[in-house]
Amino acid sequence: MRSDISSGMTKDIQPVHVIGAGMAGSEATWQLAQAGVPVVLHEMRPVVKTDAHHTDGFAELVCSNSFRSDDHELNAVGLLHEEMRRAGSIMMEAAEVARVPAGGALAVDRDIFSAYVTEKLTAHPLVTVERGEIAGLPPAGWDNVIVATGPLTSDALGKAISEITGADELAFFDAIAPIIHRDSIDMSVCWFQSRYDKESTGATGPAGAGKDYINCPMTREQYEAFVEALLSGDKTEFKEWEKSTPYFDGCLPIEVMAERGAETLRFGPMKPVGLTNPHNPDVKAYAIVQLRQDNALGTLYNMVGFQTKLKHGEQKRIFRTIPGLENAEFARLGGLHRNTFINSPNLLDSIMRLKKEPRLRFAGQITGVEGYVESGAMGLLAGRFAAAERQGRSVTPPPRTTALGALLAHITGDANAATFQPMNVNFGLFPEPEVPRDENGKRPRGKAKGPARKRAYTSRALNDLAAWLQPRAEAAE
Repeated sequence: MRSDISSGMTKDIQPVHVIGAGMAGSEATWQLAQAGVPVVLHEMRPVVKTDAHHTDGFAELVCSNSFRSDDHELNAVGLLHEEMRRAGSIMMEAAEVARVPAGGALAVDRDIFSAYVTEKLTAHPLVTVERGEIAGLPPAGWDNVIVATGPLTSDALGKAISEITGADELAFFDAIAPIIHRDSIDMSVCWFQSRYDKESTGATGPAGAGKDYINCPMTREQYEAFVEALLSGDKTEFKEWEKSTPYFDGCLPIEVMAERGAETLRFGPMKPVGLTNPHNPDVKAYAIVQLRQDNALGTLYNMVGFQTKLKHGEQKRIFRTIPGLENAEFARLGGLHRNTFINSPNLLDSIMRLKKEPRLRFAGQITGVEGYVESGAMGLLAGRFAAAERQGRSVTPPPRTTALGALLAHITGDANAATFQPMNVNFGLFPEPEVPRDENGKRPRGKAKGPARKRAYTSRALNDLAAWLQPRAEAAE
């Protein structure tokens, strides 16, 4: 990457405007600036606040602090992590600095993470930050714009986007999980353990060594009473216009999951498998609530899978019935915010430009990808595409055999526009790989078949990514 660009080399290059300093906007800005293209980064906070953000920092994590699995050999999101690292992602760079123990997952201290990204971007000589809302369509004089306003696009800009696309706005609710002070958890009842004792990789903190989660055990009677309390608890009322807005299945409120069946939670976020209670090793818990470290000091833990629309008083009452959390002190209670995304398969071309107005490029959750990592990945691509356009280079999407390319292809054409919903990266988006044969010429069978197939996806992806990145690397020399 070229990070030593002099002002003389860029004086004749017009800036690219990036709207929104979340995951996608921050990543797009970094990719542009590192390529030698000036950027004006527009962020409306703190001039205009949102219902979900608490700071005016860049890349603030408003839901979970986890980027999910970091296994780049057997997991699609772990593969996406690795591809972004190899493409010079600031998000992955910041995640390593802010990493906290989380078993096989990549989780971060959200304050350290945001502060790192904010400092890097504000200090970059090619980045100009402008605070304030873009209340409507970007000015016509901005000929290269990346709209990365995410799920919390302002009403004025959202309306302008809806008008220019001629499409109805699509929206769903995203729920936020509570965060608990570690010293208020009763460790005579709870214990540290990762599921199946899986160890963290590269994380530092008070846990680690296969003991990255705090586990709260429940008997059958306690579980059934808890589910009943969730179902009968007082919940946030929606405004009239919000009532028909669907949830995204990947971030359902826990009480909505409970409504789907009495056993749903036991096979979801409260599954007891892979865990043994050292306080009572001979008794199998009927259900287990897990808490994951949320900051580098290990003083805060978030309730895994406990996104909720319960009112704040009800959250305290109900969640304190969980064994070990009777005296829980909450650093943050759960809540809801509205997400907005466009029908990208209909509206965007293969390099993320709006078909009706190509000067506008979209990135992040507003395009219909779901998750921090996926949002940052689309910002990474949007930044690279915009930089190539500015510098007169060819714009080539990554191969769809890569995680970056598969996710991009999904939102820009592969998905069914009539049923389009937010999507996480997964191997179902990739073309089928050729699974290598063993020394006897046979393909893996039984338990070996699944891992072999996944490794076929990931090894092919990283090989193809290297070829895609090579022309850019040669141009930067």
